Amino acid sequence: MHALPTLADKGYIGAGIGIRIPVRRPRGKSEQALHADTRMLNMLVRHIRALGERTAAELKQRWRTLQHVTLSPSRIGDIARAALVLNGIWK
Repeated sequence: MHALPTLADKGYIGAGIGIRIPVRRPRGKSEQALHADTRMLNMLVRHIRALGERTAAELKQRWRTLQHVTLSPSRIGDIARAALVLNGIWK
């Protein structure tokens, strides 16, 4: 298995190694107080997470059986990959 970073939202501060979260803005300041590179990183993390969240929601709605799966995420990978392929053909 590849050691890919996991993207999370700002609520997961201190989650540990491998968890990528957006950088919080300084208290009492606007988002513009962050460096332009940091703002861009935050935007990219939000965008990629939104794509993943949307894909998961679409799969769960189209393939209702995925709503009831209780397997661990590592074991459901083949089922999810098959659903993604079928989802692409379905559209």
